[in-house]
Amino acid sequence: MAFQKLARTILKANRVSGDVKAAKNGSLGKRLARRSANRAARKFINRLLR
Repeated sequence: MAFQKLARTILKANRVSGDVKAAKNGSLGKRLARRSANRAARKFINRLLR
């Protein structure tokens, strides 16, 4: 349960950082930046689980 919470907070933090990057690049890349942030977070979480 605690791990799930940790994973969720990591995902949220990465989504926010993705949005910040998108704001710098202009709103066009916003969804793309968020998706790449989520992908990176998922990779990181999967590595932790291994």
